[in-house]
Amino acid sequence: MSLPPLVEPAAELTVDEVRRYSRHLIIPDVGMDGQKRLKNAKVLCVGAGGLGSPALMYLAAAGVGTLGIVEFDEVDESNLQRQIIHSQSDIGRSKAESARDSVLGINPYVNVVLHQERLEAENVLDIFGQYDLIVDGTDNFATRYLVNDACVLLDKPYVWGSIYRFDGQASVFWSEHGPCYRCLYPEPPPPGMVPSCAEGGVLGVLCASIGSIQVTEAIKLLAGVGDPLVGRLMIYDALEMQYRQVKVRKDPDCAVCGENPTVTELIDYEAFCGVVSEEAQEAAAGSTITPRQLKEWIDQDEKIDIIDVREPNEYEIVAIPGARLIPKNEFLMGTALQDLPQDRKIVLHCKTGVRSAEVLAVLKSAGFADAVHVGGGVIGWVNQIEPEKPVY
Repeated sequence: MSLPPLVEPAAELTVDEVRRYSRHLIIPDVGMDGQKRLKNAKVLCVGAGGLGSPALMYLAAAGVGTLGIVEFDEVDESNLQRQIIHSQSDIGRSKAESARDSVLGINPYVNVVLHQERLEAENVLDIFGQYDLIVDGTDNFATRYLVNDACVLLDKPYVWGSIYRFDGQASVFWSEHGPCYRCLYPEPPPPGMVPSCAEGGVLGVLCASIGSIQVTEAIKLLAGVGDPLVGRLMIYDALEMQYRQVKVRKDPDCAVCGENPTVTELIDYEAFCGVVSEEAQEAAAGSTITPRQLKEWIDQDEKIDIIDVREPNEYEIVAIPGARLIPKNEFLMGTALQDLPQDRKIVLHCKTGVRSAEVLAVLKSAGFADAVHVGGGVIGWVNQIEPEKPVY
């Protein structure tokens, strides 16, 4: 489905810009008119991480006139495996500022606007209202639904991407011409069901594969060329090196873009997605200990059984001394319950405390009333007890 150009062309290109973008200008479908539209475009990237890195770099190289960056985080060493817009010297710096410097190093003709704040219901409409197109590089469900709903309410298109391990997805959501994200995923998955990249990992180069698709779609929308991924979901399997497409139809009963929408204003997206389930919150209430408390129990030789509910590859990177590994899924399936001791207090932990809280709820319902979990998980342990150990 071809669509009209999203923006009007700029008045002219300078001599320097003509030289810079010459390889675009000789493409008939882009040409002078298309390049002028890119120059006049205002594109916002939500996030300067795995997907935002290649997206920002190629949008800048393509000649998008104004690039906005929403990012509040700092560069961590673990980011550098995939977030190629940052470098070793940027560790500890603002990701937004690091990304801005890289963008200007690629193309000094780009106007970079920084929004160094967390994207929330209170500010999203004001920020999005300043741009023609949104490129979503977020990695959590609460922000994805926030981006979608804000774009529907503002009648703006956005390019979406998602990555996990060796798999990636991409699409264009524009409720005026097709489905929105909620048409594809009406409800978020149960809390803890889908691991984040921080929990499950991601092949670094996968970010470039999906990020480049996002930029390609952005250019097509801005210049009005080709057939954008509106109503289609692109799925990429890097292990098998296969791309396939799934048609996505507009849902007439969609809560936000349907015929009788029930979501007519922004909501509490953290509550909607349930960062931690109600059962896990109830289980953790009064049954959460600190890493320092666990260290005291270990030093005092308390009768405890420390259980790590992460995955084996995580356990190999760093582990709490004396902990044994039983992945979360074995608790959810019930296979781990029969091997738990009855004469020791069970102490659960994961990377940050989310997965262990979910397992704690399972144990409480199975009768292990005195079980506890470690708030902050192995990350908290390393930060407070063994700072010489690696984190991931």
